[in-house]
Amino acid sequence: MAEIARLNGCIDRIELGFVEREATPRLLMKLSIQLHLAGLSLSNTVSILEIFGVERARSTVHNWVHKADLQPEEDRSPDHVAVDETVIRLNDEQYWLYAAVDPETNELLHTRLEPTRNNVIAHSFFRELREKHDVDDAVFLVDGAKPLNDACRRHGLDFRYERHGNRNSVERVFREVKRRTTSFSNCFSNAEAETANEWLRSFAFAWNQLI
Repeated sequence: MAEIARLNGCIDRIELGFVEREATPRLLMKLSIQLHLAGLSLSNTVSILEIFGVERARSTVHNWVHKADLQPEEDRSPDHVAVDETVIRLNDEQYWLYAAVDPETNELLHTRLEPTRNNVIAHSFFRELREKHDVDDAVFLVDGAKPLNDACRRHGLDFRYERHGNRNSVERVFREVKRRTTSFSNCFSNAEAETANEWLRSFAFAWNQLI
């Protein structure tokens, strides 16, 4: 029952302001967006639509997801923030995914995809995180990555080195992102980096609603 309540709540929060004239019932559009972000492939999502007598292409559902412009909630005030970076593949190219997670709730606070990693990008990631959330008094949990440590120092943030423990929360997020981008090649196939960033923000929205 709790899972159904969370799913219903997430559907209610999906806005379809981009829709002008659409033959698909709005509830089915919202359901399709939620099912895909919750882990269903585009192929399986359109199969669900067919059960309701609606035939749509995978690209149509893909466009709904991106046009909905879903974002994780802002103004969180976590006591701890786990921050990490990992490599994912985009069109056979290597990109770095930066993520910040509240280890107490497992909520994704912020994500960013970049073609490389360096101190400038890490500093910018922390700046964006601080603009979105009240994290100045939080303790940041980082590994030995020098750019992340340097960014914490430059922003005057309290941080400590931790490889496991509460930092496992961000590792769980990375595992799910990698599972999705590997299993559903149509998510990022021929996608631009900004499209992938939009998908990650939508994923963060759904992840936070369903955890």
